[in-house]
Amino acid sequence: MTSYRDDATVREILTGTGDTWAVVGLSTNTARAAYGVARVLQRYGKRIVPVHPKAETVLGEPGYRTLAEIPFPVDVVDVFVNSALAGEVADEAVAVGAKAVWFQLGVVDEAAFERTTAAGLAMVMDKCPAIEIPLLD
Repeated sequence: MTSYRDDATVREILTGTGDTWAVVGLSTNTARAAYGVARVLQRYGKRIVPVHPKAETVLGEPGYRTLAEIPFPVDVVDVFVNSALAGEVADEAVAVGAKAVWFQLGVVDEAAFERTTAAGLAMVMDKCPAIEIPLLD
């Protein structure tokens, strides 16, 4: 089994999977980790798509309440919800045709990893893209 913290998978998601990142849990709250990570992703050329029940515009990008409401393809689903809810978001990512799922630091769901990778998506858990992406330079 591939580790959910696999460096090759991290590199592939950040460099080869695509540049449209749905950030689930992203709101206008600048104190939240999701906001800072989304800013870093934008600096590295990623298009961020806020997904939050409030559907707010964040960092200049219109938000959506759910992944299913996004009217264009999403490459990566970056998940900023607690572990109890993260598996459901991973399942939604599979359903909308995303190519990869990224669970943030501290978010681990082994069953979701099994389901998501079995569906053909790349997946990383318990890592932060804002920490990993500068290491690729």
